[in-house]
Amino acid sequence: MNGVLIIDKPLGLTSHDVVNRVRRILQQRSVGHLGTLDPLATGVLPLVTGSLTRLAQFYTASPKTYEGTIRFGFATDTYDAQGEAISPQQSVTLRMEQVRELAARFRGVIEQMPPPFSAKKVQGIPAYKLARKRKEVVLKPVRVEIMEFEILAVDGDRATFRARVASGTYMRSVAHDMGQQLGGGAHLASLRRTAAAEFEIADACTLDQLQDAANNGRLEDLFVHPRKLLPNLPSVTVDDATAARIKSGRSVNLPDLSRAPQVKVFSGQKHLIAIATRIAGTLFHPRIVLTGEPARQLSAGVPGS
Repeated sequence: MNGVLIIDKPLGLTSHDVVNRVRRILQQRSVGHLGTLDPLATGVLPLVTGSLTRLAQFYTASPKTYEGTIRFGFATDTYDAQGEAISPQQSVTLRMEQVRELAARFRGVIEQMPPPFSAKKVQGIPAYKLARKRKEVVLKPVRVEIMEFEILAVDGDRATFRARVASGTYMRSVAHDMGQQLGGGAHLASLRRTAAAEFEIADACTLDQLQDAANNGRLEDLFVHPRKLLPNLPSVTVDDATAARIKSGRSVNLPDLSRAPQVKVFSGQKHLIAIATRIAGTLFHPRIVLTGEPARQLSAGVPGS
């Protein structure tokens, strides 16, 4: 099976847990994800299967959209609700204007300190492994971008938000830093990813729905149509002779496509066979070749389409 599948990740599972579950359901080892979600987080987790795992390199810098809740009054060691409190709990009653003014400080390009419980490396060791052993974690601030950050409502000591951020941004750190600036501490109480790159929650299925589809021979209905992948790249459909040349790694002449530097190459409507890069004029060379016959490419419609 060669395709892209969007899972609505449940609370409590790691992204790797989800990948393992999907491997068992599909009876296929070649499954990967396009961006980790913390166990606390739910929502959009795009998975790539078969030869399309090679598309992961095109999604490393994809923006993400989140909805969630920040609880003010105390901070935790993980910066979220799964951690231990590291400050005394204080009674807090938030005002909408106050929190919106605070959130505005975080929009744009900012310097952010990653959480100590994160996958950031410290001398080659993931920070969370050191943090779990109560060892000192020394991380450096990183530059991130928060394109949108809106406070939707406040209720007592909690504020709900919607945010669109660049890859590498930790909403846990945003919550923690907001608590420091407001005073009294804060942490991320809940988080749901509603979009990642071109994939949205409407495209997603649950693990139970995936299992049911596998049991009833309807897996194709849950895979994203290949034409919807990487929408910033034009698509070109080639004949069998040109497809054979591309599959063997040779350069080919393709339609001009408004001087696009890269294109998606299809053999037929659904069989994505390569991402090709322009060399000169109309001459393109396959940057990556995606093997697999059309009959095995289980990619049809988006659920509900």
